[in-house]
Amino acid sequence: MAVFLLVVGLTGSLLAFSGPLERLINPQLFANPAPGAHALSLAELAERAEAQEPHARVAYFAIIEPDQVSMVVGPRTNSATGKPYPIDFDHLLLDPYTGKELGRRRDGDLSQGRINIVPFILVLHESLALGPFGTWTLGIVALAWTLDCFLAFYLTLPRGVPHFLRRWLPSWLIKHPAAAFRLNFDLHRASGLWFWPLLLVFAWSSVMFNLFPVYTAVTDALFSYTPFDESVQTLHRHVATDHPKLDWRAAERRGGELVAEQARQHGFRILRPFGIGYLSELGVYTYEVRTDQDVGGRTWETGVWLDGNTGVLQKTFLPSDQKPGDRISTWLYALHWADFHDWFAYRALVALLGLVITGLSVTGMVIWWIKRRARRLAHQRTRAIGELA
Repeated sequence: MAVFLLVVGLTGSLLAFSGPLERLINPQLFANPAPGAHALSLAELAERAEAQEPHARVAYFAIIEPDQVSMVVGPRTNSATGKPYPIDFDHLLLDPYTGKELGRRRDGDLSQGRINIVPFILVLHESLALGPFGTWTLGIVALAWTLDCFLAFYLTLPRGVPHFLRRWLPSWLIKHPAAAFRLNFDLHRASGLWFWPLLLVFAWSSVMFNLFPVYTAVTDALFSYTPFDESVQTLHRHVATDHPKLDWRAAERRGGELVAEQARQHGFRILRPFGIGYLSELGVYTYEVRTDQDVGGRTWETGVWLDGNTGVLQKTFLPSDQKPGDRISTWLYALHWADFHDWFAYRALVALLGLVITGLSVTGMVIWWIKRRARRLAHQRTRAIGELA
């Protein structure tokens, strides 16, 4: 488990500042707007993207960075053959002020060079770059890690009730100077205790991302909860099409009206438009906004899904309307991806936690190795004594 957490810890520490890291590696993927320039609307950006590549269809994008729009795109279906057009990219990056293309890439494909270094780090973090097998492997590790959090905490507790806190205090401290083994042991135990709440949050949220059936079963048993895939099944489905009756501008206008109505009913304030997409397999447009009730700053939480042909409201996503289990999931998502109100201090804490997880993995392996060697030596001595006897 420690080997996997070593990879996850290091990559997670980098991803806490993925935006600045991307800027450092690929400055050409970010716009340089003229003074006083205004960003294009969501619909205008989608239109310009599809005009530049007619064989591609915009699936979804959100305004996360002020000087970059990263769009998830897919191939349109060739009406003559019934097969998708061949396109060699799945992300299109645009200047949000002009709609000019900044770059395109197959997400996480290192053969494209440095343009995919940060996406590859994300793929490595999420699945070890091994696809579904890696995702499930990390899910099993995350479940073991969650259980280990409780076991490790229990092992730090002193035996007996008298002077409990005084006897437990050394577990929180690092003795210095000390022998190498004692120093390694104290580092492992003390850092695990100081960061224990966050370690548990990241362990369990990793189960949510990588072993969703287990997360769903536990959350549903403890709280009122509606899994995302279950809520999608309630949608009125249409025949899959790349060409809904509503265009991007009509969808954005109708989405804005529906969200404004929800804001009046539920008492939240809309801060700005955030993202838009079209799910051809469901026949719905997605429209998201940032509000004063959102937990995260870079992920969507509030929005509506509307029928791509009629504009009829299909589903709402509102922080104020979430069940307890849904709310917990929202918080876990924001905390795991260092997206708590987009606070720099929290991002720094998550980056530090990634290094702590790396340190716990290394010190844990050292403890295991030393104890294993001690057991083998003891076994050899016992056998030697038995042979002499």
